[in-house]
Amino acid sequence: MKQDSKLSGILHVILHMASLDTPATSEKLAAMMGTNPVVVRRIMAGLRERGLVHSEKGHGGGWTIARDLAAVTMADIYAAVGAPEIFALGHRTERPSCLVEQAVNAALDDAFAEAEALLMARFADVTLGALAADFRQRMRARRQTLEEQNHDL
Repeated sequence: MKQDSKLSGILHVILHMASLDTPATSEKLAAMMGTNPVVVRRIMAGLRERGLVHSEKGHGGGWTIARDLAAVTMADIYAAVGAPEIFALGHRTERPSCLVEQAVNAALDDAFAEAEALLMARFADVTLGALAADFRQRMRARRQTLEEQNHDL
């Protein structure tokens, strides 16, 4: 089953953008995501409509972050990328009048709704500022590990 990695990809790109001093072109962002610049422009347009990013055309132009990452949540980005289906699981609908099918589908609906509410609450709790801080901490730890390894040589 193919997974939808658009949310993960755009979060990845935004965190990279946050560390840049200059606007990032669609081509540069596409290379980061391993996709086509047209796909990036479509995704970024959704973010721009919500005021999360800004774009400048022409030489030296590109995409920049328009809001403080501490004020943007994963839920904001999830909504901006079109709120894709969270679960690939679904129900049987071949025999809607079947009481067994109705009972199973009702149980699945309840479980899916509960799981989705929990996930969306978590998305709303995680800011991009927190993700950026985690990224910076991981970079410091990696540099320290590399320095220790080089020192031991």
